[in-house]
Amino acid sequence: MADKNKTLFGFDTNPTSIIPKKYTLDSKIHFRCHPGVSCFTACCGHIDIILTPFDILRLRKHVNLSADEFLLRFTTPTYVEKTDLPGVKIHLDKDGRCPFVTDEGCTIYSERPSACRYYPIGMANFHEGGQEGIQSEKFFFIVKEDHCKGHEEETEWTIKEWRADQGVDLCDQMNKEWLEIVMRRRSFGQQASMSEQAQKMFFMASTDTDKFRNFVFNSSFLDTYDVDQETLDKIKEDDIEMMLFSFRYLASALFGTQDLQIKEEKIKERVSQIDDKKASAEVKAEETYKELLDQRDMLAESLKNNK
Repeated sequence: MADKNKTLFGFDTNPTSIIPKKYTLDSKIHFRCHPGVSCFTACCGHIDIILTPFDILRLRKHVNLSADEFLLRFTTPTYVEKTDLPGVKIHLDKDGRCPFVTDEGCTIYSERPSACRYYPIGMANFHEGGQEGIQSEKFFFIVKEDHCKGHEEETEWTIKEWRADQGVDLCDQMNKEWLEIVMRRRSFGQQASMSEQAQKMFFMASTDTDKFRNFVFNSSFLDTYDVDQETLDKIKEDDIEMMLFSFRYLASALFGTQDLQIKEEKIKERVSQIDDKKASAEVKAEETYKELLDQRDMLAESLKNNK
């Protein structure tokens, strides 16, 4: 039986199945999964398949559902990678199996989630999502679980060839900025809690490009952020561009990166509001101080008259 506690790409909580060796793109492996192996689809159950925004976008279009309906029918709420960032995972059936898998195989194979494409090769990232400009160390590792017979096949690949064949490179490209946000949030630990409003915004931007597009074009968003016309033209119609734009927004809103610039007049307006609030607070403090002085004088006068 597959491990029940796998996370985003299915590898980091099952260390006993990880071969203790670093692999490069040129490293060679033997692996093949097909209906003829005795364990076929065994890895498609009892696993947390957390969906990235790119996964959700591809899957819901493949099954021709709105984001809301897809999430309702096929996913379960979860938190992403040991953070307080809300996300979703595939809702398993009563037998603990992925709802898209049959005895004949995966019914959504062409659009299968990133986690499924990675198996059995994991990629380790160190310092991912840390300080801007710092390159993370990357290497690959192999997961070899007892139930999996694919490792006994004769088909040989380099890591690079396997990733290309499985469409992992495209997933990496589409998931990169979102995963950086997740890992940066994870690096903060539990001491810094995220507001409910920020969590809701992260969830909307990560799961529903249509709702996020409506937020951008039909709220005060464009009055606040400086977005060039070329970008606006792209995100108005293109869901991939909208998704990538949402990552820039999240990085800016959650961590103060320079991915999106707030309009200068909005900054001045905010500074003015802060100054006004500060001035108001100072006036209030002075009034309170005078009230205390008056109360003290009244008390002193009362004590004097009662002698």
